[in-house]
Amino acid sequence: MEWNKQETLDLLKELVEIPSPSGYTMDIMKTIKKHLDDWNAEYRMTQKGAVIATIQGKDQSRHRLLTAHVDTLGAMVKEIKPTGRLKLSLVGGFKFNAIEGENCLIHKADGTTLSGTILMHQTTVHVYKDAGTADRDENNMEVRLDEKAFSADEVRALGIEVGDFVSFDPRFAATDSGYIKSRHLDDKASTALLLQLLKQLKASGEELPHTTHFYISNNEEIGYGGNSNIPEQTAEYIAVDMGAIGDGQASDEYTVSICAKDSSGPYHYGLTRHLVALANQHQIDYKVDIYPYYGSDASAAIGAGADVKHALFGPGIEASHSYERTHIDSLKAAGALLHAYVMSPLVTE
Repeated sequence: MEWNKQETLDLLKELVEIPSPSGYTMDIMKTIKKHLDDWNAEYRMTQKGAVIATIQGKDQSRHRLLTAHVDTLGAMVKEIKPTGRLKLSLVGGFKFNAIEGENCLIHKADGTTLSGTILMHQTTVHVYKDAGTADRDENNMEVRLDEKAFSADEVRALGIEVGDFVSFDPRFAATDSGYIKSRHLDDKASTALLLQLLKQLKASGEELPHTTHFYISNNEEIGYGGNSNIPEQTAEYIAVDMGAIGDGQASDEYTVSICAKDSSGPYHYGLTRHLVALANQHQIDYKVDIYPYYGSDASAAIGAGADVKHALFGPGIEASHSYERTHIDSLKAAGALLHAYVMSPLVTE
């Protein structure tokens, strides 16, 4: 199947620029449904707001499921301070230092937004001696609104309340050297790859050996995105999610990362080795890795009691849960392994 670099980049940019912190994914799901409608894809919605698209295969008795998630890190308004600044409660597993200095949007109940910036209260070095040493935590970090509002009452008059969602500016950029920099590449890069694969399969009419489900989940960052609504015929469950890069890791930004184990435990040995064999067979650049502080929708499904073989692979993402980066080579390799996998036989052991 031909790799379409520009289509993939355009779709990825579209996805990352739609705010979708966990718990506030309505808008991005509308966009995904529109694409699926345009491609005449069969799909259904879950009660939790996820989308499961299906392509029928030769064997309809034993199915595959591929999942990627569109929910992202974000925050909610915890408190409106007497100064008019906002105190935050984080959504997802990240640290306050990862969002210091970031522009953001506050999503009001009426559907409109107001802009602001996430800063330390003690940011001004000309005033605060501890500007560089104070803890980056919920007590010191705050949102500075781009409004003339200097009290809690004035902020509430703008329509902001406790419980409003806060999303972060993704700052998407694609460089001439092939790098893609953006927040929320975890896991919108994988989502773009899944959607591109589905689109190309629908357009080409290429027949799959097994009925395959494309599960776009929307609660992964809080631990339970793809743990339910798994069709009972599903034999293999693949989470397509980012490869973690850092000291001691094999993963990089140029290959597809196949995860053998994360903090939930080992992934299914036979299915993981099958992915490695496919990568070797199709000359796809890959790395096998272990992610020490990580869980996926596949591990959530196993934890919920799903009787499936489970595995995890995806593009390598640098600086995960911060301002992330990958390379087009990694996206291409992950896309190639996705196609090779859906065209391969099921694992028997």
